[in-house]
Amino acid sequence: MRRLIFAGTFACATALTVLAPGCKTKYIPNTTVEDTDQNRDVVEFVEKYRHAVERRNVGQLVTMAHPKYFEDGGNIDHGDDIDFDGLKTHLQERFALAKDVRYEVRYRRIGGGRGGTIEVDYTYTASFKIPTANGDVWRRVVQDNRLLLVPDGESFKIVSGM
Repeated sequence: MRRLIFAGTFACATALTVLAPGCKTKYIPNTTVEDTDQNRDVVEFVEKYRHAVERRNVGQLVTMAHPKYFEDGGNIDHGDDIDFDGLKTHLQERFALAKDVRYEVRYRRIGGGRGGTIEVDYTYTASFKIPTANGDVWRRVVQDNRLLLVPDGESFKIVSGM
């Protein structure tokens, strides 16, 4: 009887050991984002966005934006709102202040949003080389952000979050 209990326990433990890894969620390396084809496509798109930011490529960033792009600045002041028509000027003004840009992204979550949007939650580290009276100085910002994307053919467009 004791052997039967031991054999049954051993069989259950072996089954759990063999089957448990199959139940484990796989993540895209260096992220906390589930590894799916769509999530990989989203990360690939956002990496293109990240590289465009580092190159200060306003033209590429504007082509990545959806015609209904809108950013409210996170407050009730309409003076800092940015729509698609104002995006190019806004980016040109921001990039004119920096001699060099480094932009690193740590992906935290990709999920569905309202109206068919895709929410990309990430933490970025942005470093800017700024000219000052005492020479060039690097400034660094670490902040959470959310890009809202919409599918666009085989790719995506950014609706907000730049």
